[in-house]
Amino acid sequence: MTISAISESQRKAARVAGFTYLFTWATVVFAFYGIYAHLVVTGNMAETARNIMAHERLFRIVIACDLVYGTGLVVLLTAFYVIFEPVNRGLALLAAFCRLVFALVWVVSTLNLFGVLRLLSGADYLRVFEADRLQALARLHLGTGFDAYYVGLLFWGLASTVCSYLWFKSNYIPRALAAWGVISSVWAVTCAFVFFIFPNFGKTVNLYSFDVPIASFEMATSFWLLFKGLRPSEMAESAKVSG
Repeated sequence: MTISAISESQRKAARVAGFTYLFTWATVVFAFYGIYAHLVVTGNMAETARNIMAHERLFRIVIACDLVYGTGLVVLLTAFYVIFEPVNRGLALLAAFCRLVFALVWVVSTLNLFGVLRLLSGADYLRVFEADRLQALARLHLGTGFDAYYVGLLFWGLASTVCSYLWFKSNYIPRALAAWGVISSVWAVTCAFVFFIFPNFGKTVNLYSFDVPIASFEMATSFWLLFKGLRPSEMAESAKVSG
């Protein structure tokens, strides 16, 4: 398919994508490292439960921030589809679908946090359960969110792999950056698969290294889209010259 000149809708979508990613990423990082990490005490669910109920409003802010991020994922997949549809409609749809699955997994994971609040609320109908059992169930909900993230990482990586290929093919961003996107995205997919089969892989390769490379690529791309916009495609420029 011949790539046409960049349209105004593509340019707007690029800036929407750049802003949305940076804003929602900052939101979720603040929620996790600024609030969640201080409430959850590793290996001590009783203390975690006390922290959550003592600071329920903060915990609800974490939920709200996570939902903002999930909404941002839907905005991103739409913006990327607008950008890549002229390049390759089929691959643009595939990337959008994978990112939609990631968004759905993220929202389901966030809903588990509401379950934690319900279990620790002290409601009358919960008095049939001992406190330690309720705390164990709450811990199960928190752990499910951890597992869901790495399932989502698989689809995030797949979406990013396809998008990185389309970035490289279109030359809308520097090809060196697009190549880094392909490498970091394939790395994330590979790590997710290996982690599912060999849980101890997380002790050999630090869990942060699973997604930091792909996150750095998407962050750099977002800054480029927000401040530089889309570069003219080499294919479109060649067609213009030959015409």
